[in-house]
Amino acid sequence: MKQLLWIVSIILFLASCDSLHSTKTAPKSPLNERADAHSYANLTEISTKHLHLELDVNFENRTIYGIARHEMKNYGADTAIFDINGLMIQKVTIGEKGSEEEADMFIDKMDKDSILGQALMVPIKEDTKFVNIYYQTTERSDALDWLDTNLTSSKTKPFLYTQGQAILTRTWIPLQDSPSNRITYSADVKVPSDLMAVMSAHNPTKKNNEGLYHFEMNKPIPAYLIALAVGDLEYHAFSANSGVYAEPELLSSCAYEFDAIPQMISAAEKLYGPYQWDQYDILVLPYSFPFGGMENPMLTFANPTLLAGDKSLVSVIAHELAHSWSGNLVTNRTWNDFWLNEGFTVYFEQRIMESIYGKEVADILALIEFDELKDELKRIKKSEHPEDSQLHLALEGRNPDDGMTDIAYVKGAFFLKTLEAHVGREKFDVFLKSYFETFQFKTVDTKQFIRFLNEHLLAKEKGNFNYDAWIYSEGLPTNCLQLHSTRLDDMQTLADNFTHGKVSFAPKITYTYKKVGKRSKKIKRVEQITYQDHIVQEWQTFIRRLPRNLPHAKMMEIDRYLRFSFSGNSELLTEWFILSANNGYAQTNKHQIAAFLTKVGRRKYLMPIYEALLLNKSTRNFAVHTFQGAKQNYHAVSRKSIEALMLETK
Repeated sequence: MKQLLWIVSIILFLASCDSLHSTKTAPKSPLNERADAHSYANLTEISTKHLHLELDVNFENRTIYGIARHEMKNYGADTAIFDINGLMIQKVTIGEKGSEEEADMFIDKMDKDSILGQALMVPIKEDTKFVNIYYQTTERSDALDWLDTNLTSSKTKPFLYTQGQAILTRTWIPLQDSPSNRITYSADVKVPSDLMAVMSAHNPTKKNNEGLYHFEMNKPIPAYLIALAVGDLEYHAFSANSGVYAEPELLSSCAYEFDAIPQMISAAEKLYGPYQWDQYDILVLPYSFPFGGMENPMLTFANPTLLAGDKSLVSVIAHELAHSWSGNLVTNRTWNDFWLNEGFTVYFEQRIMESIYGKEVADILALIEFDELKDELKRIKKSEHPEDSQLHLALEGRNPDDGMTDIAYVKGAFFLKTLEAHVGREKFDVFLKSYFETFQFKTVDTKQFIRFLNEHLLAKEKGNFNYDAWIYSEGLPTNCLQLHSTRLDDMQTLADNFTHGKVSFAPKITYTYKKVGKRSKKIKRVEQITYQDHIVQEWQTFIRRLPRNLPHAKMMEIDRYLRFSFSGNSELLTEWFILSANNGYAQTNKHQIAAFLTKVGRRKYLMPIYEALLLNKSTRNFAVHTFQGAKQNYHAVSRKSIEALMLETK
């Protein structure tokens, strides 16, 4: 019976790709009237208020069978329009559960580049309040990452997680996929009894025998923050309102690495007001996760590459926590306004780090990112879209992922840092706290932010501040705040001296003699620069300063004494492997590079390493071969990015 239903569903799905499900005339598609260029939804006419999901997660055929029950706010619409991409729609009904009537539905053609997917249009009555969509996911549901047991820590249990940002939630839930529409949601989820389900909502801390889980998110969030993960999970509590989920094999490492979370929450609340989401937990996912972290409310998704063993990468957790205010509490209205999410969050993250670890460390972190921003600006200037170096973007007709660059993150943060320096920290903190309070659980666009900035901060200042140069102009304005770190200067000097043979990492042994009574005692003294002498960000600066043609003998000296190729820190490994690819040393440490690229799915690390390997004729075939063997380990976000990179670098 299941097989027959599956065949019928496939036929329905194929029909839905290019044709309609009804012989009736389809309602006119309002594609030219959309408020959000990346959503088909007619949100000004009808919008989801609450979404209830009924989900059956089937690992055998890698499918979620679902019902999406939309409780709507209807302003008199005769059609409700939803976003779908890669979903098999089985039927649509109207009315509350238990008193539903099957309805007509129409599926528009796939958009030209298959980025937006399709519009699902449901004719309704003017007083319709409930629309229920019966569906199942397919292989084209790119938000889903189904992991075989060999990709999990246990090697015996499978794993599933979702990644919705920016517009991938529509690939596993039929809904109005625009950040401008905040909704509450609930879910009933069935999973195998030996696994646990968790969501961006109130979560269980233990498995149940039935594999049945109920979830509630009673505060309105945008669609991209609806998230689900299913795996062999255990929980460790840090405090009454914080903790970490992970596979059992990783739990103790997670408990050690992230134990500063309660302190981070306290620091954040002192800056910009109470934490509004009740619980703050982290879920450490398998290595295929494409990002360092994802700020799903109440349950940050985190990459295990953060488990460096020395807590050197916890700024990512500070970043995701900061999103609880900037992004989750106050959300960008469209993806053109993405900098309002990320620029504010990077600024806030660095304030949290400064509060806990001091200004010197916070400035070092900011300077490392600023260095990356300068490289990004050069790349964008030479690209097809040099206008992408503006904070406010024009992404209509493009994938919103194109806007997820260091411009939104780092240029956005330095805009706020520069603004803070202009008005003074005390005034700026009052302004920012007011911003979060005024727009909490709402969406904001760039124009609205500018009005608020003028009315609540700049109108009180005597000197002018040219925010247009930041928001609507390319590159970096001349008034950009300049930071400085003596420690990073010293690392650049160390790199220069090493390059020119003035410094060696080999131990320098000297002997002195000390008179003890009538005899002289020979005392051995060993001087050596060691890895432990500096933090990871200092070593990143050292590597970046080294010339691309650094001789292999010197690369080997570094590996012999500092063992960069064997580091447990992914940030450091990425810098070292890029340099290795650029100067041909990748022939020496290719086994370490291949192991890293096969294990790790985080796009931030994969893209620059693959790019360096692909651009070097001697390593291009190695890169292609490695990707072919590793691509099944990557989420679709990373896999498609690398495939595009391979075409660009031909």
